[in-house]
Amino acid sequence: MGDDRSMAVLQAASGGVLAGLALSLHGGWWLGGPLWMTPALALLWSVLRQPFAAALWGVVAVLVSHRWLLALHPLTWIGVPAPLSLPLATLIWLLCGLAAGVLVGLWAWLATLTGRRRLPAAVLLAGCWGLAEVGLARTPLFWIGVGGSLLPADPWLAGLARWLGAGGLAALLLLLGWWLWRLVRLVQLGARGQRSTLLAGLVLLVLAHGLGGWEHRWVPTAEPALSAPHPVAPWRVALWQPAIPTREKFLTEQQLRLPARLDAALVEAARAQADWLVVPEGTLPLQGRLQEPAPLPLLTGGFRWHRGRQRSALLLIPAGARQPIDAIDKHRLVPLGEWVPSWLGAGPGLSAVGGLEPGSPARLWRWKGPPAAVAICYEISNGAALARAVADGAQWLLTIANLDPYPVLLQRQFLALAQLRSVETARPLLSAANTGPTATVAATGEVRWLLPSGAAAVAIAPLVPTDALSAYVRWREAPLGWLTLLAALLVLRQRLAGSGPRPAAVPPSRTPPPDPG
Repeated sequence: MGDDRSMAVLQAASGGVLAGLALSLHGGWWLGGPLWMTPALALLWSVLRQPFAAALWGVVAVLVSHRWLLALHPLTWIGVPAPLSLPLATLIWLLCGLAAGVLVGLWAWLATLTGRRRLPAAVLLAGCWGLAEVGLARTPLFWIGVGGSLLPADPWLAGLARWLGAGGLAALLLLLGWWLWRLVRLVQLGARGQRSTLLAGLVLLVLAHGLGGWEHRWVPTAEPALSAPHPVAPWRVALWQPAIPTREKFLTEQQLRLPARLDAALVEAARAQADWLVVPEGTLPLQGRLQEPAPLPLLTGGFRWHRGRQRSALLLIPAGARQPIDAIDKHRLVPLGEWVPSWLGAGPGLSAVGGLEPGSPARLWRWKGPPAAVAICYEISNGAALARAVADGAQWLLTIANLDPYPVLLQRQFLALAQLRSVETARPLLSAANTGPTATVAATGEVRWLLPSGAAAVAIAPLVPTDALSAYVRWREAPLGWLTLLAALLVLRQRLAGSGPRPAAVPPSRTPPPDPG
């Protein structure tokens, strides 16, 4: 892997394509996962001495993995002129890629200070990357990090998330990429240590898979609870997938049909003897109410007023009522879509529901059913917030979303993040979305699609809440933080030792000429 500038650009672009595909291809073990991400990261390590090339890696990776952003076009339904629709959608896509490029470029600049050849420097850089992913997941950006690339391709290695979380998985993948880069360099240089480096990496990789797979054995799931001598009766939860195209949602015809469709879904859920019905994000309008009293509790996405400001929320309408009595508000709002910065004015933004106010960051919701950790839309990317809710008492995870008009690609990425959240917290998860994914995820990460994407129907899913706490829920990012700090101290010690005063030069000894006599 040469350091020639043109070669570095080619390596960066190739690695970015591999990384983007690893984050967007979903299928068997041969699609995505470490099989694709490890060489992608090895190519990134190879160009770290040129931050511009590393930034290119980040730009290309996000442009490939987030290509679903182009499905924003057409934007005419929210008032964007037709000639500006595609350029605006393309601009948003390019800005996301540019943001990733800046972040990866800064990380590469850090590598110019720490070096990259020695293991402590690699651990420091990998730890910084992992901690940065966790921090970015708390921002308004929809961050699909390197750690999320393991699912669904490699559930065994992803099982380590119960100990390490998504940030730890990202750091682990960065170290795998570093190992592959070092191995290739040794081969290119014909240096010693090729076999030992290869063997050490393979042994650690096998051990990591074994540990991650072994973790599945103790995680409680619905099946053992149902087959036990004294089985625990699961909750029966109904999930409604209305499949309303977002671009048609606010048409008069759709608004007139929605109340009757919602009542019909409630009746169907009651006939199926469901304990409650879950409805996706944004279904119930402001001050909305049911036409008839609810035959069972309704957990529906919708909107509400709070101190004169509009919020998106998960609303509770109890059995026998028509209006909500409780809610948990959405905290992370889509920039320009749901939330518009004050310095841009008070416009509606790039959606029909712009100008919303964020709610509390706490994701724990205590209601009359089992306490839940709630993620509305891409709050699913913030694993730390959901882990905190589980530590505070949440027994299951619930996510509601509206991913239309985006393609199935985003639905699969969303569900991969849901898998990761279940593995991290050892909690079962239910997902209800407008056009999909409507699915369940076991506490071990196994996914079950309940309805085809885009189909309008009601599905029934069993739910067995649990109280067990994973190591990640207990410690979260503390182990990764301490490991990164230790690596930083080792790097600092090495640099101080290397920059100390040089020993004084010893003058060459002069042997007197032999005596001729």
